[in-house]
Amino acid sequence: MSDATAEASLPETPAPVASAPLLELEGVSKGFPGVQALDGVRLDLRHGEVHALVGENGAGKSTLMKLLAGIHTPDSGTFRMNGRDLVIDGPRHAQEQGISIIHQEFNLMPDLTVAQNIFIGREHRGAGLFVDDKALNRRARDLFDRLGLALDPAEPVERLTVARQQMVEIAKALSFDARVLIMDEPTAALNDAEVDVLFDLIRRFRSPETGVIYISHRMEELSRISDRITVLRDGRYIDTLETAATSQREIISLMVGREISGESRPAPIAGDAPVVLAVRGLSTKHLLRDVDFEVRAGEILGFAGLMGAGRTEVARAVVGADRRQAGVIELHGREVSIGSPADAAALGIGYLSEDRKQLGVLLERSVRENIVLASLKDYLGALGWVKDRRIEQAGREYVDKLRIKTPSTAQLVRNLSGGNQQKVVIAKWLAKDCDVLIFDEPTRGIDVGAKEEIYTLLRELAAQGKAIVMISSELPEVLRLADRIAVMAEGRLTATLDNADATQEVVMDYATRFTAEGTIAR
Repeated sequence: MSDATAEASLPETPAPVASAPLLELEGVSKGFPGVQALDGVRLDLRHGEVHALVGENGAGKSTLMKLLAGIHTPDSGTFRMNGRDLVIDGPRHAQEQGISIIHQEFNLMPDLTVAQNIFIGREHRGAGLFVDDKALNRRARDLFDRLGLALDPAEPVERLTVARQQMVEIAKALSFDARVLIMDEPTAALNDAEVDVLFDLIRRFRSPETGVIYISHRMEELSRISDRITVLRDGRYIDTLETAATSQREIISLMVGREISGESRPAPIAGDAPVVLAVRGLSTKHLLRDVDFEVRAGEILGFAGLMGAGRTEVARAVVGADRRQAGVIELHGREVSIGSPADAAALGIGYLSEDRKQLGVLLERSVRENIVLASLKDYLGALGWVKDRRIEQAGREYVDKLRIKTPSTAQLVRNLSGGNQQKVVIAKWLAKDCDVLIFDEPTRGIDVGAKEEIYTLLRELAAQGKAIVMISSELPEVLRLADRIAVMAEGRLTATLDNADATQEVVMDYATRFTAEGTIAR
């Protein structure tokens, strides 16, 4: 962006080899039942360019990319590649035209290996038409060597972390002879080191014959990797800007159509606030060791640490999703037994998982049904009849409160944008009225404007006396919201810091305090 650091990090763009853009879209519109997702959108991708596409959740970014990938058919509009009209007839045809996409939500088969996922439908078959897995693994190994990825072709995908599954998605996309590579929130599950690997892959991919369309909510990434930025809002084209001459504030203002407040730090909570949740000596078989923490009424306790440090594992062990080997959990000063997330919810502990689609929502059910899912018994009559009117009232209340973009509470959740699906998960636990709320990556995949709304909501919940645990990979987010910060490293709690004493440097120091042998690194 416009400062010297941003300009120094801006990648060099190869000279175009043709006068026409590599890819050009004009007047593109697409509607779904009750929603006009795109209205006359335009975009052009130059040869050798990384073109960022930004906008709030529901702005139409993912819909536009699904049109390019052949997943949806546009209602109107013109596509051109190298100046020639382009008609895309399905996903396979898009790949044959040189368009490859990495989706925000993974499209992997967990029971298959890494290599089988990458080359699904393109397998070499030996005698008897059986798949030749050895040949498949060799092809995958060659691909990984070329891309610089440390992946085992024979490992089942279900055993991989979220970050490594993302790398498999990237490898799969690059295994096609792509000229246009579309990346939809590719860094959402990656740590800083993995982001660097991804950006190196992008720089090596782009050439005078190729280009990248890059969708991201992380404003700080744009100056590192993009040449130009196109902004969408409410399904309409707003502007296209040169990255080097544009500030973050200008981009955000165009995205949301309003000013976003600056960063602030929370004021210290009262020292005599009662402890709501206390965890002592929490250990699991494979990772966690003697984790102790407590959360007071009206407090947000943030968990920070590197990928794999054990932050999510702490949350899952507390709510009974993972088995504890040792440890005591106290709620309002009384020891409780939690063997499953249902037990936790019955005790008033709500858990928002980082994987909303698998563990957070029922995609084929309506918005209102999802909102009352955790508290359904409160909406049943004496004979077990469902109180539809009360469910509709609750749905409308939380749709309005969280500004969920949906034509009605009857809309299926699968038809909402990723950020609005996340809001539905949050609404589910607000409707349950829990005393303790554990939010794992509550703003992952959510745009800048929606993040502000979530931040405000979390502070309001704390002000109501809720005890909140917030896990986030974004340190600025933790520093902005958390009253205290628990830092994890290799399954252990290395420090609990008051916000006033915490900086990114201090937190990162404690996040790297353990060596591979498990001893504190001084």
